[in-house]
Amino acid sequence: MIKEGLGEKSTFANCHPIVNVVYFALVIGITMFSMNPWFITITIFFAWTYSILLSGKKAIKYNILFTIPIIIIMSVINALFINNGATVLFFLNDNRVTLEAFVYGIAAAALISAVIIWFSCFNVVMSADKLIYLFGRITPVLALTLSMIFRFIPLLKERFKEIVMGQKCMGRHRGGSIFFRMRQRIKEVSILVSWSLEAAIETSDSMEARGYGLHGRTSFHLFKLSYRDKILLVLELIFGLITILGCMTGLNNIYYYPKIVLKNMDLWMGITLLTYMVLMSLPIVLDIRGEKKWQEYRLEA
Repeated sequence: MIKEGLGEKSTFANCHPIVNVVYFALVIGITMFSMNPWFITITIFFAWTYSILLSGKKAIKYNILFTIPIIIIMSVINALFINNGATVLFFLNDNRVTLEAFVYGIAAAALISAVIIWFSCFNVVMSADKLIYLFGRITPVLALTLSMIFRFIPLLKERFKEIVMGQKCMGRHRGGSIFFRMRQRIKEVSILVSWSLEAAIETSDSMEARGYGLHGRTSFHLFKLSYRDKILLVLELIFGLITILGCMTGLNNIYYYPKIVLKNMDLWMGITLLTYMVLMSLPIVLDIRGEKKWQEYRLEA
């Protein structure tokens, strides 16, 4: 399970689309406005956990290669170019390098990393048919655009592999100078762009020919809001609203300048953080239980 990940076989991914989109809207929305180290630590932990559960070892490699460089780069750049802060670490060409600027850079980079990892989980759980089901009647153009955007990157990877394989079969990857290889790579990218643009036009014409977006047009779907989905939706809204109330009172904020001032841990802070953790853990618990039941069923069979 950890090696390959659950992917679209995830129990949470098989829930009703409204359950999925409400969860990610709450989690990503709260994360984007939380600079408190407690909130950042929690969201980073659960973002990593859920991405690994969905995508396996590939998520570990992606998260490490993406998160660590962005944290190092942003913390160093912020410390070198922002001179605010009372705690001076050292001087560099008469510029103050402060602890507060360095810590702020780390926090901002961790927050951005968490948001991007959550979006990678969103890309696995929310398929194109779910997006079209949710937004197709309200904004059909937006629904089609979103479905194409989230499908675009994996589709480009697969097409590029096909192009490279075709070029190798034609003997165009054998030897040659570095300029020859660069020219060959540019040619492959050019083929990829042309293929993708042509495919996008064909998709648009095909959808228009089928009457997509016309008033009164219906579409087939297998989504049904079950009792389990209703329970999950209620739990998401309850824990999400409690967390949002805590954030509205300023618990997710922190002063970095001129000195780092972190809010004291009190009862209301503890309740907010607990509900935040429970909210983020809902799909993880659901997927682990679903996978455990599936393994038991396979053993019995």
